[in-house]
Amino acid sequence: MAREEHLLSTEIVNRGISDEGSQTFSVRVRRRLPDFLQSVNLKYVKLGYHSLIKHGIYLAILPVLVLVFSAEVGSLSREELWRKVWDSTTGYDLATVLSFVALFVFTMSLYIMSKPRPIYLLDFACYKPSDDLKVTKEQFIELARNSGKFDESSLEFQKRILRSSGIGDETYVPKSIGSSENTVTMKEGRLEASTVMFGALDELFEKTKIRPKDVGVLVVNCSIFNPTPSLSAMIINHYKMRGNILSFNLGGMGCSAGIIALDLARDMLQANPNNCAVVVSGEMVGYNWYPGKERSMLIPNCFFRMGCSALLLSNRRRDYHRAKYSLEHIVRTHKASNDRAFRCIYQEEDSQRYKGLKISKDLVEVGGDALKTNITTLGPLVLPLSEQLFFFGNLVWRHLFGNKNAKTNNNNNNSQQANSIKPYIPDYKLAFEHFCVHAASKTVLDELQRNLELSEENMEASRATLHRFGNTSSSSIWYELAYLEAKEKIRRGDRVWQIAFGSGFKCNSAVWKAIRRVKKPSTNPWLGCVDRYPESLTQ
Repeated sequence: MAREEHLLSTEIVNRGISDEGSQTFSVRVRRRLPDFLQSVNLKYVKLGYHSLIKHGIYLAILPVLVLVFSAEVGSLSREELWRKVWDSTTGYDLATVLSFVALFVFTMSLYIMSKPRPIYLLDFACYKPSDDLKVTKEQFIELARNSGKFDESSLEFQKRILRSSGIGDETYVPKSIGSSENTVTMKEGRLEASTVMFGALDELFEKTKIRPKDVGVLVVNCSIFNPTPSLSAMIINHYKMRGNILSFNLGGMGCSAGIIALDLARDMLQANPNNCAVVVSGEMVGYNWYPGKERSMLIPNCFFRMGCSALLLSNRRRDYHRAKYSLEHIVRTHKASNDRAFRCIYQEEDSQRYKGLKISKDLVEVGGDALKTNITTLGPLVLPLSEQLFFFGNLVWRHLFGNKNAKTNNNNNNSQQANSIKPYIPDYKLAFEHFCVHAASKTVLDELQRNLELSEENMEASRATLHRFGNTSSSSIWYELAYLEAKEKIRRGDRVWQIAFGSGFKCNSAVWKAIRRVKKPSTNPWLGCVDRYPESLTQ
């Protein structure tokens, strides 16, 4: 327990005066994200540096070749240079020259063909539900009360969670949650799925002017609702897509599944040239509604809201000029081999046989460990060379001499200074211009901001999305990118870091590079409300 004291934070709440006139208060103890930048595992750094060295050998050889060539040529005048070139070539016959040219062309063609095809993001769409589904926090509690499924203790608990959640008064929920009947039905699930998925896809096809029959790859991810026929089959049936489409349906993979679906679509596009892919990410709130009394299973009710995203990818080089972004990197981290990580978000039945998602108290700590692994692997791929050298040198120094200092300090009974060498925290703001962090909750965003030393501007898109749309699961990172576009913050060459985490436990990152300046879109879920942010974030 003593080792975990630094992970706990205290807060005085419920100040008041008792019946006897004396002052009273309560102390709330919360668990924080571990300061994962203080303890980076060397093996994850090696993974990132292995990838860097694998592609960086060309960068190391090229300067040497340039120096040798410059030293050889720099000592010659123009006339001497041409004379030397002429004398060296006249000794070869035409067949030898043609063979050399043919070999050179073949080698260059083979190199170009072996390179991974660039993946372009042509455009994306985020579904904005109709206003009749919009609720305030008070209306949300009234819907829950009118359903007759919750006692006053459960309602009061959800009310307290909402007050500190960071969620605003304009989020969207399905009408079914206010019904006294069972909402976890296939009928309600299909109705919500068709509403959000077709709404996002209609907007995507309208924006890109692409026909559904031209789509060669379709990937759909939804964690909880997985009917038969699948959600991908629902889309193919609705839009009458072609019969040889490569379709995939990912289920049970949590809030980070959007990047997993993106990774699968990328692999399919690498294997199928001259093609385009559609990725649909969403979650069905009504089907995941928990009507019981278990508090750890009531938490998802308070955070999850309606939403869905759809994006169009292409590997066709002719689409470069119409694309918005190119995909630079995807880094995936999976911690399911650890039992605690595996069960920190777990779907099960409670004592009354009501099904729901159980959120463990270990979630924040497990999430911090997964995030630590992910960003440590991503760092060498994206950080400037100066940051990599500082970080790696500091890490090796602490790895070699940290234990010696720790033993010395332990002998002096000074556990507070177990490592006198201060860790170097890489500045990820030098690698990215924009950050899209999964809008899970206000607490999670606060801790991520503190650990990564991000500014309020860096976190603006995530906090605005949580406030305006709530936690829309795997689609939240696209609502955040839509916010940045609505604010006209994306410039040519900007790099965007999307990072999401979810059950398993998984933490995944995607890095995009803006191909052009993105002007304010004509259709965007933020139109009409974006000017209110960020002023209303704390209201």
